[in-house]
Amino acid sequence: MTGCPVRMYGPEFQSDPGGLYERMRSEHGPVVPVRMEGDIPAWLVVGYRELHQVMNDTTVFARSSSRWNAWHLVPADWPMLPMVIQLPSVLYTEGAEHRRRTGALTDALSGTDLHELRTTTARMADRLIDAFCATEGTDLRTSYTARLPALVLSWMYGLDDVRGDHLADNMNTMIDGGPDAMVAQQTLMAAMSELVADRRASPGPDVVSRLLAHPAGYSDEEAVPELIVLLGGGNQPTAEWLGNALRLMFTDDRFGASIAGARNSVQEALNEVLWEDTPTQIHAGRFAAHDVELGGQLIRQGDLVLLGISGANRDPLVRSTAGRIGDRGSQAHLSFSHGPHQCPYPAREIAEIIAVTGVEVLVDRLPDIELAVPAADLRWRPSPWVRGVASLPVTFTPTDPYGVL
Repeated sequence: MTGCPVRMYGPEFQSDPGGLYERMRSEHGPVVPVRMEGDIPAWLVVGYRELHQVMNDTTVFARSSSRWNAWHLVPADWPMLPMVIQLPSVLYTEGAEHRRRTGALTDALSGTDLHELRTTTARMADRLIDAFCATEGTDLRTSYTARLPALVLSWMYGLDDVRGDHLADNMNTMIDGGPDAMVAQQTLMAAMSELVADRRASPGPDVVSRLLAHPAGYSDEEAVPELIVLLGGGNQPTAEWLGNALRLMFTDDRFGASIAGARNSVQEALNEVLWEDTPTQIHAGRFAAHDVELGGQLIRQGDLVLLGISGANRDPLVRSTAGRIGDRGSQAHLSFSHGPHQCPYPAREIAEIIAVTGVEVLVDRLPDIELAVPAADLRWRPSPWVRGVASLPVTFTPTDPYGVL
C-alpha cells in the first residue's frame, strides 16, 4: 500500500485530529508514510493492533536512534532534533542497559510516599491558587496547569519551594521551545548537576538520592540527563492532562456535576481525556532493526517509526471492541505506551495523583469557576506531537486567600 506522504504539520492536527486520522487510515491503512519538518521521512502507526506490535516487539522495532537511516538528511538546526538525539538515558537505550535504567527509575519513584504526595500536591495547588484567587479571573494554563506538576516533581527531587519555582520556570521555558529555550536547558543542566552533587554528598528521602544509591550504580554523569528526562517526561504530559481535563469539564455538560463537587466524575473526565485528547499525540519513536512488513507497508531497516498514540486510540477496531469510549472506565488506551518502554507504573500513579488533586483543589477553592470565553474560541497548541490548550481563560468570584474578607 502506498500513497502521497502526509505532512506532519498544519492546522488539521489542532482543529480536527479525529477527522485527519480517519482520512489517513482511509488512504493508507494503519501505517502512514509521513514527512516531518524539513521533509524528513518517517512512518506513522495509527492502527491499534499495529502500534501494540511496535511497542512490544523490541527485537524488530528498536529504540536507539543510532539505527536511523536518515541522519544524513537532518540539519544541525532541525527543530525536531531533541526527539531523536542520542542521549545516554532510559529513553534511547536497549536490552540489558535499558532494563538496568528502568529498574532503577522504577525503584526510585516507588519510594515516594503517596499520602505525602497528595498532601504536598494540595499544598502546592493552594499556593498557586492563592496568587490569583483575589482577582476575577486568570489563564489557568500559565498560572496553574503548566506549573503544578513541575512544582510537585521538584519537591519529589528534594527541592524547597524557591528552587522548585526556579526549576519549574526553566523546564517550562525549555519545553515551550522559544528563543530562550537553549538558555533554559543549560540552566537546567547546571541546576541538576549541582543537585546531584549535593545529594551525593548529603542523601535525603527523595528521588535523586534513591537513584544515586540504587544498586544499578549510576554515575553523576549518567544521573543528570536521566533526571532531566524523568522531570520532562512527567511534567509536560501531566500538565496537558490536567489542562485538557479541566477544559472537558468546563465545556461538556456530562461533567457539570464535577464542578459542583461530584469528585467521582473527575476520574471519568481524566480517563476520557486519555482516549480523546491524550497529551502525547505522537511519540518518536522506534527504528526498524531489519526490513519488515507492517500494516501492508514495507518498513526498511533503519526507518523511523512514529507512535501514533492518538490515532491508535481512535482506531475503529478498538472503539468497537471497547464500546464507544463513552464507557469512560475503559483502560485499553495506549496513552502510557505499552511494552518494555512503557511509562513505569509508579510514574502513572504519581501523574494521576497530581492531576486528580489539581482538579479537586481548584474546584473546591473556586466552586463557581467557568470559562471566560465561548468554548469554540479555545485553541489547541500548534503541534502534532502534543495535545493541549494554548490558553484556558476562566472567571470566578474573587476570594481572599487569607480569609479576611
